[in-house]
Amino acid sequence: MNPRLDLLQPYPFERWRALIGGASPSSTLTPIALSIGEPRHPTPPFIQHALSAHLDELAHYPQTLGKPALRNALARWLENRFHLTSIDPDREVLPTLGSREALFSITQVLLDPCAQSLAVCPNPFYQIYEGATLLAGGQPYFINADPAQNHWIDYSQVPAAIWSKTRLVFVCSPANPTGRVMTLDEWKELFDLSDRYGFTLVSDECYSEIYPDESFPPLGGLEAAQLLGRTGWPRLLVMGSLSKRSNVPGLRSAFVAGDRDLIRRFTLYRTYHGSAMSPSVQAASEVAWKDENHVHENRRLYREKMAIFYSLVHPHLPLVHPQAGFYYWVSVPGNDTEFARALYLNHQVAVLPGSFLAREVRGFNPGAGQVRIALVGSHAETVDAAHRVIDFVRHL
Repeated sequence: MNPRLDLLQPYPFERWRALIGGASPSSTLTPIALSIGEPRHPTPPFIQHALSAHLDELAHYPQTLGKPALRNALARWLENRFHLTSIDPDREVLPTLGSREALFSITQVLLDPCAQSLAVCPNPFYQIYEGATLLAGGQPYFINADPAQNHWIDYSQVPAAIWSKTRLVFVCSPANPTGRVMTLDEWKELFDLSDRYGFTLVSDECYSEIYPDESFPPLGGLEAAQLLGRTGWPRLLVMGSLSKRSNVPGLRSAFVAGDRDLIRRFTLYRTYHGSAMSPSVQAASEVAWKDENHVHENRRLYREKMAIFYSLVHPHLPLVHPQAGFYYWVSVPGNDTEFARALYLNHQVAVLPGSFLAREVRGFNPGAGQVRIALVGSHAETVDAAHRVIDFVRHL
């Protein structure tokens, strides 16, 4: 048995189930789940049709590289979305089975289990960063996103001795759970550190297509690199996904793009890992990446829900509009776990305690006193949840 399995902490949703335990809600209301970032808008019919129309291709083994048509669609989308001069579909982009799988796998490629490698992670963070690092034989080094400074991460606080052992830095922009988008200056700082110490930047951008202002999409890692005159994406890999963008989390379709040498090595790993995408999923993914109309509609739905929830709840809880994503990261009175437990037991609304999404680092857990609220359901459900939250807070 791999002894590193014992290093893994319970996943946040396991901790949530343990927090509720066998307690029975006192309310007969229908439960509303705002705890999990699972998009629940309907999957566009044209994507469903493309999937079903290519089921006969299940009779063939897929290639790790994926079909040229999908890689071309990904390359063209990246060029259009991030104003890139060019992406080589044969050497700089690769389809993956969701961003979670890709994040886990690339960590196994980049970390040397015999070298006590470090992976620098934001805190709060997506739990795969930690688990993938530990199972690769490395150690995570957390940097707190400061709530007092709009969740800014101060990379200057990392000692040179840590950077010299770092082989991987996880970036999440737009950030889960705060919704913060990195600036060009912040990217420049990380690129400079990467040049100095030789580590790879892995940018998790699965929320890049959920943003409030159609004229101001979030800056991406490849875009930042091009703006700063970096050719060939040295030591940079970005991860994008259809799950949130196109409401197809069950499709498990994403991509990795960037440094062609790293893509080549990652492809070798994936060939042995057995993570080639189903041909029917490739067909559905191709049409999804080629269409933006359904994505505009998706953003409109989130924009409306974020606005109505804010207008109702903000007088009672201090909400801050995220720069992107579909989460509100909310300061709550008292202990975040007690708040979340009581809200569920009394009003059947599930939110995720912020302390479950972070680790205590240097005596401080940046998720403590916060809850993450995912507005992933319908408009009516969002309004219902808002009124239940208001009623709960009023009676605290």
